[in-house]
Amino acid sequence: MATKKKEDEVKTKKVKESKEVEVKKVEEEKTTPLAILEFIGIIIAVIIIEVFFQGSVICNIVTLLLMLTVLITVHEWGHFIMSKKFGVHVYEFAIGMGPKILAFRRKNDPTLYTIRALPIGGYNQLAGETDVDDKDLPKDKFLCNKPKHQRLIILCAGVFMNFVTAIVFLFIIAFGWGYTEQKSYIGEIESNSPAAEAGMKEGDLIVEYNGKKVSTWDEITIIGALKKDTDYNTYKVKHEDGNYDEYKITPADYVIYDNKYYRLSEENTKDKIASDLNVDKDKLQDAKIIGISQSSKRYTGFVNALKYAFTKFWSLTKLLLLTLGYLITGKLGLSALSGPVGMYKVVGEVAKFGIANIIYLTAYLSINLGVINILPFPAFDGGHVLFLAIEAITKKKVSPNIENVFHMIGFILIFLLMIIVTGHDIWSLFIK
Repeated sequence: MATKKKEDEVKTKKVKESKEVEVKKVEEEKTTPLAILEFIGIIIAVIIIEVFFQGSVICNIVTLLLMLTVLITVHEWGHFIMSKKFGVHVYEFAIGMGPKILAFRRKNDPTLYTIRALPIGGYNQLAGETDVDDKDLPKDKFLCNKPKHQRLIILCAGVFMNFVTAIVFLFIIAFGWGYTEQKSYIGEIESNSPAAEAGMKEGDLIVEYNGKKVSTWDEITIIGALKKDTDYNTYKVKHEDGNYDEYKITPADYVIYDNKYYRLSEENTKDKIASDLNVDKDKLQDAKIIGISQSSKRYTGFVNALKYAFTKFWSLTKLLLLTLGYLITGKLGLSALSGPVGMYKVVGEVAKFGIANIIYLTAYLSINLGVINILPFPAFDGGHVLFLAIEAITKKKVSPNIENVFHMIGFILIFLLMIIVTGHDIWSLFIK
């Protein structure tokens, strides 16, 4: 009897301690009036920066952080929704990083929802991502114990949400502002340019560029950045009458000023052009020009916008896959990649042309985030899918320790690559 009484006392004590810990935990998670004021202050500061400091360094940085936070939150929301759907315990769903500003729990929902101070992404903390991590939870609440098809859906849900977000943003752009022809039709041809001298005509459709089949200007853009052994470009075009011609055209030296092009020659030198324009020679931008531009034919309307959203999504996805392939084979250098500094520079340039271009860049980054994350590389969602595939083939789970080591190695490699790319971006921004 004494032993039974002692056991009951121990149990009662543990229950009491557990309740005290839970009460303390809830108290710590409560949102204080000061935290609410801090949150409101951050929102007001962001609005002031975006409205009154457009084009400034701080505005570009804030815009980039907001874009990345939206895309990462959407990505994590995909994991969150499917985790809830399949009964995986979610410890926390966070928007932002760093100290908590706001925190709350919904009724009958154990997940802690937080907004954190730094707008640099967010995260979704799931139970048992690689192994059982909380002995107090039922076994069926862990991701690692769920059926393979459910784990696969949860792992891919973030990428899926990024793709959906990109399609929605592309539709908004096309429906709100319209869009120009995406197929590789030639629009205006610069007079006295190499293209005009070769005999290219407005309305020609470029079907091959430097020996590679193309159908969009996106493909022409990436192929044009590849390393090649010749100083000329090869174009195979289909004329409006259905006939084909092939041209080998060497870009000519030009200078650009005020969006106008001036071809250089022995008589028309850079100094002469600067003198004629009455501007400093340093204001003239050097360029290599073929003399062709994209067709300016415009499309509007709901149906066209819907068509554009899906065709442009596929075109940009293919562009990213081609870029990755060319990086792996060495046809593109690391200069084709951008880190945070390079992205900041792009945001600054894009922001000059209005909100539509910011939305387009966000859609592009969303596709980028989705494609990169689905790659079968450690630390990415695709890396987790790879281990799931190994488990399906071998009928055995990979040791959580081994998987964690591989993901850590992948993270280190990505971090090192980011340092290299960022170093190159800084060099290009401040040195060159």
